[in-house]
Amino acid sequence: MGSKCVYLSLIISFFLFVDIKASEPDFSWVPDLGRPNLNWINDVGAKTFVTGDDYLVPVDANSGIICTHQVQETIDKCSRNGGGRVVFQPGEYIIGSIYIKEGVDLHIGKNVTLISSTDFKDFPRSRSRIAGIEMTWPDGLINILSQENASISGEGDIDCRGKFCWDKYWTMRKDYETRKLRWIVDYDCERIRGIVVNNSKNITLKDFKIKRTGFWAIQIVYSQYCTVSGLNINNNVGGHGPSTDGIDVDSSERILIENCEIDCNDDNICIKSGRDWDGLRVNRPCEYIVIRNCTAYKGGGLITCGSETSGGIRNIVAYNLKSKGTSAAIRFKSALNRGGFIKNVYISGVLADSVDNVIVADLNWNPSYSYSTLPPEYKDKKIPDHWTVMLKRVEPEEKGYPSVSDLYIENVQSTYTRRSFANISGMSELFPLKNLWLNNLNGNAKTAGTLKNTENVYIRNFYVETEDKSSMKLSGNKNMNGEPVFNKMQNLSEIP
Repeated sequence: MGSKCVYLSLIISFFLFVDIKASEPDFSWVPDLGRPNLNWINDVGAKTFVTGDDYLVPVDANSGIICTHQVQETIDKCSRNGGGRVVFQPGEYIIGSIYIKEGVDLHIGKNVTLISSTDFKDFPRSRSRIAGIEMTWPDGLINILSQENASISGEGDIDCRGKFCWDKYWTMRKDYETRKLRWIVDYDCERIRGIVVNNSKNITLKDFKIKRTGFWAIQIVYSQYCTVSGLNINNNVGGHGPSTDGIDVDSSERILIENCEIDCNDDNICIKSGRDWDGLRVNRPCEYIVIRNCTAYKGGGLITCGSETSGGIRNIVAYNLKSKGTSAAIRFKSALNRGGFIKNVYISGVLADSVDNVIVADLNWNPSYSYSTLPPEYKDKKIPDHWTVMLKRVEPEEKGYPSVSDLYIENVQSTYTRRSFANISGMSELFPLKNLWLNNLNGNAKTAGTLKNTENVYIRNFYVETEDKSSMKLSGNKNMNGEPVFNKMQNLSEIP
């Protein structure tokens, strides 16, 4: 089939796909034995929402003076009086860390911009979980810590001015790499997160825009029944922000993420559950997560599971997603000392345009970051506590091997894929990726990719046109039912 016909077929199926696949997925094509039970899909997100009177922050807009104290006093007063909305006159307000309390909606109205301080002294330090381990770290710009029924809303802006963190990181990174300390620089640098929701319940983040975060934009950790809706996250302005994830859901449950647009320099929406020995110690899964109607631009993965898998990741539903220019549309990653698992992940309806790779599964991800080794010159010296935690070995070694199973991926359309359509690999033939269900994958790519070290793979309607006319490299796969077809596009009538 000629390239024009291929692209025409893709375009037609793209629009049919958008119209047809708009509802919740049910995976009815899966045989009864493997068909998932998704009866929990509507029991996610915040169950209560803030109501009450407005409390105006008593600060002149555009004063150029940091007003953290006045904003915090207004939040505290609102909470003491039974709750309501904390509001601002239109304009700009500079703040350090603030803390939302029970019953309070921090309402960032249209034409209101909250601007971050660039002085690390304005961010108190406390115990938190950072990139998979518990340690002391600066609080975020806006924090909801051990609270219920709180929210951040409005159509305004949060400008985290993260370049002061980015510059610090790149300077430290260069120095740490020369000392063979790449594995710890992310933890030592102490960059500022945008919004932190920790140990909280019934929390809503809705409709605002946040940009230029120093580290992760939104972190939801050890929390339940939270909604993230209608956010615009843009960390690709003002420089290249390292590790500027969009939304990280970390050892939490019953979370809803919907209608968000994310442009960042690392994972766009990421599901996490702890790292290595410390993550196995905490042993808290991330589960019952729904992600829908979101779009990712630049970033490491439209939806990523891992690499922090130690507490386990399960029961994740993601559907009606778009990815444009992202490194990967769908990514699973871990490392050989993480342990834990990824299982029961259901992805339906992904439109991938100009991504590097459509689907990636890598269980030995980024070794220079993932594995901690203390250089000899430090062995007789006192080292920070979090270094000791990172260096603690998982024993026995096999406890560190992550397992990945029961992945269901359907209705994926790709155009102009810059590298491989799919690179999916279990750890080894002895530790394979198990129970992979693929249906209605269709598109084009520069090259096909690989599928190896798997067990129990079910493939239905998998057609890809490759620029180099390659087919997928298959090895170490046990019990494959069906195979991907390359360089023969499917007929539209074959789409179920």
